[in-house]
Parts: sequence; C-alpha cells; structure tokens
Amino acid sequence: MIPVNSVLQVGHFPEIMQAEIDRRLTPIRHLDPKAPAPAGNFEAILIRSNTKLPEALIKQIPSIRMVATCGVGYDNLPLSYLKEHGILASNTPGVLNDAVCELAIGMMLSLMRRLPESQEHVKSGAWSKGLFQLTTTLAGKRVGIAGMGRIGQDLAKRLEPFKVDIAYSGPNPKQVPYTYYQDIRDLAAACDVLFLACPATTDTDNLIDAKVLEALGPSSYLINIARGSVINETDLLYALQHKKIAGAALDVFNNEPNPNPAFLKLDNVLLTPHIGSATLETRVAMTNLAVDNLEAFFKQQALLTEVHY
Repeated sequence: MIPVNSVLQVGHFPEIMQAEIDRRLTPIRHLDPKAPAPAGNFEAILIRSNTKLPEALIKQIPSIRMVATCGVGYDNLPLSYLKEHGILASNTPGVLNDAVCELAIGMMLSLMRRLPESQEHVKSGAWSKGLFQLTTTLAGKRVGIAGMGRIGQDLAKRLEPFKVDIAYSGPNPKQVPYTYYQDIRDLAAACDVLFLACPATTDTDNLIDAKVLEALGPSSYLINIARGSVINETDLLYALQHKKIAGAALDVFNNEPNPNPAFLKLDNVLLTPHIGSATLETRVAMTNLAVDNLEAFFKQQALLTEVHY
C-alpha cells in the first residue's frame, strides 16, 4: 500500500489516467509545476513525461526520494540533481511500444501515399474532375531506424512484412538481423525512409541536421516519433521548403504544443500532436506501471523499470 498523501502528483493527467491514479492511491495534486510546493512530507513525485519537473520544485521538498514518470522518455526530469541527491526515478517503457509503432507505420503510409490529400480529393469533389496524383510504394525500399532500442526493434518487426530492407544506427550494433551503420549520415544516404526512434539525450540533440538531410536526399522520407530535440528544425524546414527531401511526418516538435508555424504552410509534411502513446489502453497501462513502481518503492523493493542515469 502507498501511504496516503505521501505522493505529490505534479501537473495535469488526462481523465482516464487520473481515474486510475485515484483508484490506486491518494496523491496530493500540484497542477502548476512552477508554483511553490504545497506543505507536506512527500516521499515521491508522480508526473507525466510531457511535463517538465523543475529542479526548484524538488529543492523545496527535501523528503523526496523517488520520481515516477508516465512515459518512456525522461528528459523532463532534472537528472543531474536527482543523481546528486540519490533520488530514484522510473519510467514506463514497453507498455507503449504497440501504440507508438502503430502510429509510426500509419504516419509513414499516410505520408508516402498522401492519404490526407486523397481524402480531400474525394470530399471536395475534385475526383469527378480528374484522377488523384500517383504516389510512392513502400515495397522494395530500404527503411532506416535511428535507435534500435525497444521501440526500434518492435518497429522493425512490424516493417518486415512490407517487403523492405531494414537498416539501423546507434551507439553500438545489436543482436538483430539488420544492417548496422555507426554514422547516421551513412544510414540516411542508404535509406528511402528514415525513422527516428532514439532517446532524447545530449548525444542525440540535433542529430538530424543539414548534412543528414542532404544525405537522405530528395526522394526520401523522414518520420520522427522520438523527441523534437533530435531534429534541427531550422535545417529540416529548409530541406522541406527546398525539396531537399521528399517529405516528413512529425509527431513531436521542439515547442509543444505550439510548433513552428512554418511547418503548417508546407504541403510535404504530415503533422500529429504528439499522440504516439495516446490510446485508451496504453495510457491506462502506463499509469498502472508508474503506480507499480511507486508501490515497489514504498515496499522498499527494486523498481520495476528504474531509470539508470
């Protein structure tokens, strides 16, 4: 059991997630992370991965010993401060793989087959005046994945039936049957479609820049299901505007929920509002895993999915 009022819930949670939280514990809600911390001897914080946890807030609560974040990413946490003060952290990997991979495949096909535009072609009545433009097939293409972690490997398995050749990049080769490229530029040059499924770290900050986009080339596509920070958006906008690449599908951006308005003016992009894990089933599973980690902490057991930073 988690002691009453021992957990500080920071930020807003969607209704379905909040219901699951309230079913399993009694947290104190702190909706504005930038506001002064409420009084209390909180031992743990519960937060979503899209809510930034200010270091200043934790400093106001010296009793905090654990942070549970709902989401696979943990770049929202002040990791240096947590490490320095021996504060544990957990995330929720694995349970969102299906939803994220489903969206990634859907975005790729929608971008390459121009599904939003084809629907508008029918709805607007344009079909009666002329055929829709020809698009590009996926079969026979080489697909690259930057980041062959849990999501990258699940994505690759889903891509195999599409009759594609799969390659990947990352810090080190993995025990997978795909071609490995150590340099992201070499991977981009070899691929027709490039997925970004890597974590947001200092090593991946602006990983996709003008040189990588130039290597990707004018007939190739970029799909980002990672984090906005992985792409240099200035370089990407230039590449899209000048047709340096065929198109991009983006679920994440540098400035969410207000992405650069220049993206909205392009006809070679597919944009979604960071909905990779946004299914009812996934959000419930994420919430329960986060609470399971909290329960393990209060039972003085090993965390189920601890973040090792």
